[in-house]
Amino acid sequence: MTTSSFISFILIQLGWITGILNNAYIGLITYLMFPSLFILGLILIPAGWFLYRRTTGKTTNELLNERFDPKDLKTEIFGSSTFLMILFLTSINILFMGGASIRMLHFMDQPRFCGTACHSVMNPEWTTYNVSPHARVKCVQCHVGEGFHALLNSKINGMWQMVSITFSLYEKPIPTPIHQLRPARETCEKCHWPEKFYGNRLKTILHYSNDYFSVPVYTTLNLKIDTEKAAQKSGIHWHIGKENEVRYTSADDKRKKIIWVESKKPDGTFIRYNNIYTFKNDTEAKYVRTMDCVDCHNRATHIYENPESALDKSIHRGLIDRSLPYIRRESLTALTRDYSGSEYAVKEISNHLHGFYSRNFPDLSKSKFESINEVVKVLSNIYKKNIHPQMNITWGSYPSFIGHKNDSGCFRCHNENLIDRYGQTIPYDCTLCHSILANGDSDPLKYLKQPSESDPDYPMQLFLGNEFLKSLYE
Repeated sequence: MTTSSFISFILIQLGWITGILNNAYIGLITYLMFPSLFILGLILIPAGWFLYRRTTGKTTNELLNERFDPKDLKTEIFGSSTFLMILFLTSINILFMGGASIRMLHFMDQPRFCGTACHSVMNPEWTTYNVSPHARVKCVQCHVGEGFHALLNSKINGMWQMVSITFSLYEKPIPTPIHQLRPARETCEKCHWPEKFYGNRLKTILHYSNDYFSVPVYTTLNLKIDTEKAAQKSGIHWHIGKENEVRYTSADDKRKKIIWVESKKPDGTFIRYNNIYTFKNDTEAKYVRTMDCVDCHNRATHIYENPESALDKSIHRGLIDRSLPYIRRESLTALTRDYSGSEYAVKEISNHLHGFYSRNFPDLSKSKFESINEVVKVLSNIYKKNIHPQMNITWGSYPSFIGHKNDSGCFRCHNENLIDRYGQTIPYDCTLCHSILANGDSDPLKYLKQPSESDPDYPMQLFLGNEFLKSLYE
């Protein structure tokens, strides 16, 4: 067993080096099964010797004299050929296990292992990871962190994951690993430097309407991204400034229903804002969390889109032909229907779009047949990326806390229900985090007209300037 696992390991290593073998399942067998069999074989050797001694009724010395030259055994033990052979084989064992362990750790650090070794469970995360802003960042850099303690914890957690997968003990969908993640200061801030989050950032969000022409509408925000509070100015990243500390607790630990929030004051004390509807049930709070990056950027890598945003992005990139009448509305309808599986979804999305245009625009359905097929491909890819029936993942299973849709995100804490002992609420004014320069506006270039003091848009015209607006939207 020891010899065969050793030879098999070496042969597969040659396959990895030459590029003949690169499958994650083969790697799993190579770095987990063969070393395990190797160790098991080493254990069985003395166990077998012990059983053999009991079966024969002979002593170890008698058996050794039968197997080896007695003269060799009685001479200087450290110079005997038997000792040298044992020393040589032991050295080979140590080198093999050391090399195998290093290769195993290296293999298990690769994103391909994380995403494909347990394909049925991790396929949704692997799919979203490959098209994320952090697709070139290794999984272990966020999920494990640095240091021996972090490595040890991850391997212990990994063993439990293997057991849970083997016996189907995991939840569907898999919960966001709130407590298992390393602190953001040890992961996110290795690349993102809070002290450099200063000034403003201009962001234009483009949506499309569901009318005949799928008209684009613009929302332009001047985001205040400062970290620290200086000169009476503070921004979104104030929450993670070194001199600030915000801690909170939430019901059922999903960070959506906030029970209370505490904010550190300049004198070092904390002021608490209690939720008037839930703060009496403090027994629900099992975990108090200090706010960091992932409390807002909770889907920084494994990003599951909502259907509206995914469609708007595809239309903006020219992947969906906007000249097709009602294309945004019909695409949204096709995407959000309940399908039993991905293959069935692709078929039904095609049937819906081709059926709609053949019934309502028969001539166009023929002339734009290929364009409609391209839309079907785009919608199918959107669906396969975001919907995974085998893991009970559908639209909204993993909401993002960026922004404030459906009372989520910022509005979890910034609302009228969280009140301190003086009756003051956490501020929730729109301009706290951003200035609104355009809000769902289908004609942002209207500000290019000559400024007039009688015009309600006069302050914005002065603030932006015609040339700036023109370059922004054209």
